[in-house]
Amino acid sequence: MRRLTLPIAAFLVALALAPTARGFNPQIAGLQIALRERGLYPGPIDAVQGPKTVRAVRTFQRRHRLVVDGIAGPRTRAALGTRGRLLFGARVIRRGMRGYDVGVLQFLLKRHGVQPGRLDGSFGPRTARAVRRFQRRAGLTRDGVVGPRTARRLCSQPTCAWRGRGRTGSVHAAIDYWSRVYGVDPSLVHAVARWESGYNNSLVSVAGAHGVMQVRPTTWNYVETVLVGRQIPHTTSGNVQVGVVFLRQLLREFRGDVRLALAAYAQGPRSVRRHGLFRETRRYVAGVLALSRRL
Repeated sequence: MRRLTLPIAAFLVALALAPTARGFNPQIAGLQIALRERGLYPGPIDAVQGPKTVRAVRTFQRRHRLVVDGIAGPRTRAALGTRGRLLFGARVIRRGMRGYDVGVLQFLLKRHGVQPGRLDGSFGPRTARAVRRFQRRAGLTRDGVVGPRTARRLCSQPTCAWRGRGRTGSVHAAIDYWSRVYGVDPSLVHAVARWESGYNNSLVSVAGAHGVMQVRPTTWNYVETVLVGRQIPHTTSGNVQVGVVFLRQLLREFRGDVRLALAAYAQGPRSVRRHGLFRETRRYVAGVLALSRRL
C-alpha cells in the first residue's frame, strides 16, 4: 500500500535482499540456487550478490520480458516459480516443501557444518536429517521442522531472522477473520498480503509502509479516525485489520471494481483518479488478481 514512485522491489532490496557491509546476505543464497536450477548461475553459492549473480538475474529478466534491472524483486522471484518464494523467515519450513527459503535453509545448514545434500531448494530426507542434527547440536527439539527458534539459531542477521509473530498460520487466521468481519473476499486479501509482504509482518518499506498489508502511517491514521473510529493495536492482526478495512473502502469508492480498488491500494486513490493506472500499477493489479485466482 504505497505510491509506486518507490516500487516494492526497492524496499525488498533495501531490506530483505540487501548485502551487509561485507556483501554477505544469506537470503542471496536462495536466489543463487534458484538461478542455478534454471541453468543461469555458474558461480558458487556464497550469499554474495556479485557480478555473476546480477548478470544471471538480468539474463533471467530479459528472457521473461521483465524489467531488466538486476534486482530480484517480487515479480522476478514469482517468475522463478516455486523456488522464487518465500524469503527465509516468512513461514515454518517442513519436509516436502520447496522454495527460495528452503534453499537458504540448506545454505545455512551447510555453513554450520551440517550437510543437507544438494543445495536445490527442495526439503527432502537429507535436508530433514541435517535439520535434526543441527537441532540436536543447538539443544533444540529434534522435530526436523524449521520454526522461529530454529530459524533464529541458524541465522541471527536481521535479513533472515524470524520476522513473524508466531507461525504464518496466525497471519492466515487473521486474514480469514477480518475478511469475514468486513465482507471482503479472503482470496483477494490473501493475494494482496502475499504480494505485498509474503505474509511477513516485519517488512518496512523505504516509503514507510509496514507489516503484512504494507500499511502507511497516514493510511493507518485514516482507518482509525475516519473508517473505524477507534485505535487499532499495532500487531499482526491489527495490521491485517487496517489493510482489510482500507481495501473495503476502496472497493466502495470504486463501486466494486476490483481492478481499480487494487490499483488505488498500491498507487493511491487520488492518483488513480487523476492519472489512471501507471505501468507498474497495471503489473501489480495483474499479479494480485492472478494470485487471488490460485489461492
